[in-house]
Amino acid sequence: MLAKVLSCAVIGLDGAIVEVEVDIASGLPAFYIVGLPDTAVQEAKERVRSAIRNSGLQFPQKRITVNLAPADIRKEGPAYDLPIAVGILIASGQIVADLSGALLLGELSLDGQVRHSRGILAMVALAKDAGLDTVYVPEADAREASLIEGVTVMPVAALAQLAAHLSGMEPIEPFVSDPAASDADRPIWEGSDFADIKGQEHVKRALEVAAAGGHNVLMTGPPGSGKTLLARSLPSILPAMSSSEALEVTRIYSVSGLLPSDTPLIRQRPFRSPHHTVSHAGLVGGGPRPRAGEITLSHRGVLFLDELPEFGQMGLEVLRQPMEDRVVTISRAHGSVTFPANFMLVAAMNPCPCGFYGDPTKECSCSNFTVSRYQKRISGPLLDRIDIFVEVPHVEYEKLAGDGAGESSEKVRQRVETARRSQTARFDGSRIACNAEMTPTEVRAHCQDCLAEPAKALLRLAMNQLSLSARAFHRTLKLARTIADLAGSEEIGSQHVAEAVQYRHRSA
Repeated sequence: MLAKVLSCAVIGLDGAIVEVEVDIASGLPAFYIVGLPDTAVQEAKERVRSAIRNSGLQFPQKRITVNLAPADIRKEGPAYDLPIAVGILIASGQIVADLSGALLLGELSLDGQVRHSRGILAMVALAKDAGLDTVYVPEADAREASLIEGVTVMPVAALAQLAAHLSGMEPIEPFVSDPAASDADRPIWEGSDFADIKGQEHVKRALEVAAAGGHNVLMTGPPGSGKTLLARSLPSILPAMSSSEALEVTRIYSVSGLLPSDTPLIRQRPFRSPHHTVSHAGLVGGGPRPRAGEITLSHRGVLFLDELPEFGQMGLEVLRQPMEDRVVTISRAHGSVTFPANFMLVAAMNPCPCGFYGDPTKECSCSNFTVSRYQKRISGPLLDRIDIFVEVPHVEYEKLAGDGAGESSEKVRQRVETARRSQTARFDGSRIACNAEMTPTEVRAHCQDCLAEPAKALLRLAMNQLSLSARAFHRTLKLARTIADLAGSEEIGSQHVAEAVQYRHRSA
């Protein structure tokens, strides 16, 4: 007898419907799985056999062939256990059910319990797009699956429970989200606060501008000046994610297997801080079957690279394309996968190997050649893609020992959110979310056409004296637009351009 059940494969961050065909024929007992399965899928034979037996059901002692179609898509992971087991039960006549409009997902334990599977959100989203109205998912993943509206989510705790449901004996109640269990009231950021940082007011201002427009930042200063603390406090002033942004981030973490079990929807902006020994594939993604890297895991959030010159040259150079295009494409022999990579780059570095080049309080022990070689580890094209360069000096004793607290992150965030709302209204109807994402067309319409005459003269002078490239010219305009937004001005004045220009890079 032949049975067909629908499941799903994940390719990159997208899903693909997989038809699980089960045929039971007479002959010597055998169990075959075909359709380009990986090792985890091949091992499903033993998990399914034990789960069926330990659930009080009969495993057919016949020739069983399972085909996962289409056969040209690589099938990975243990999420096919449940549809294979249900297909066998239907083909053997132990269950009579029509599952043509349902999707089944889940890993089986040997005792028949249904375990968590990663990528549930992407699979359920595909089920909705494919017109399927019901999904059977592990009970632990029901809250995550319920984030996709318009699909009936059936939580399955065990294979025996699902068999009783399909037989009509003990129906499973569809999962309904509990509004009281929502984590919408969780704080935007639970880390450091700007009020805890003594001094460095000009750096805080630079980070406020960066947060308001989504600009990239590079902080330079001696060891112990607070660069890392400032970077880790940046998410506390970023605006809250919209519902669509939260779903994007949750989908990435779900497919990557990094979604916390108690957090079905990620509401805090990601903050990723990989060590400088991270591999090329770990940073941008890759592998034989491409997986998301750190730049994708920081999508809609912050990618913090501490000790920037210590990162591998290849890893830094591959950041250039994602910083421009907001996506990263990984090509392999079997095809290409595109991951989103719309992140804010925040980097920190010392001015030289010893860290005290140009420091007024401590003499640098590095030669000019050593300093030049150290700084040249960061290429010009990469520096050209960074909007804000800010010096982070030592903090004086009086500021460190003072009792006064600085401005809180909540107050700064209110100004940032006001600036972001003006940008949302400006780019309404487009895919642009903030000023840093503007293309040359938007730069001309919303920046160049809004320049006051004194601002044009100042910008022309800066172009000539600083030898700004075309990219740097556009980035300076975007930065000036953000500074004007923070000031609540529709016109970009000379004071806004002046502040934007002073954030540009100057070689040592």
